[in-house]
Amino acid sequence: MFADLINMIYPLSCPTCEQVREDKKIPFCLQCQYQLPYNQSHLNPDNEIARRFWGRLPLHHAFSFLYFVQGGKTQALLHELKYKGNQEIGEFLGKLFAHTLQEAKIAQDFDLIVPIPLHPSKLQKRGYNQVDCMARGMAAVWQVDWLPDALVRVRANVSQTTQDRMGRLENAAQLFAVANENLIKNRKVLLLDDVITTGATIESAGLVLLEAGCQTLSVAALASGQ
Repeated sequence: MFADLINMIYPLSCPTCEQVREDKKIPFCLQCQYQLPYNQSHLNPDNEIARRFWGRLPLHHAFSFLYFVQGGKTQALLHELKYKGNQEIGEFLGKLFAHTLQEAKIAQDFDLIVPIPLHPSKLQKRGYNQVDCMARGMAAVWQVDWLPDALVRVRANVSQTTQDRMGRLENAAQLFAVANENLIKNRKVLLLDDVITTGATIESAGLVLLEAGCQTLSVAALASGQ
């Protein structure tokens, strides 16, 4: 009752359009949910994400959920998730993504979700890993394992925003180690990140998962560029 009173006085707004949220059970308004730039890459095995890893990683699946456009709704949601502590957005988007893959009968190809980890110094500063939020939502829908500590980031990488492709690849080399190979061996792994750019970070993580003996490796991200 007290929460309802607070919401009447200070109604919750949508982080993407700033309109009042009609449904308080979801972290952004229904109109924005329908208007998100879904890319449907999971329906095409020969999609742009999969082609990005040709000759780099032997992947079972590769796709992203949304398009990322500067100034668009995806960027607004990611900003809320990463920099404003709104972890609910990550978990909700993870659930949406999971239901989408489930409807396409792709979810059955995974029995373990491995999120890309933050470096401990960044994790301590932020207090949470935004990719963990997404993984938690996906795992809840599929009822599969997710391991936030499966990968260890052994060194911090410098900001990649001003680097060209070769610089990003060099920066991402040997970033990760597997914490316990027994937890990876013979598993059908979905490696999850928030945004795919060059794929260098995912490639570095994917290589160590393959070395640890996973049965199949797939990669997914919440967003990728058009």
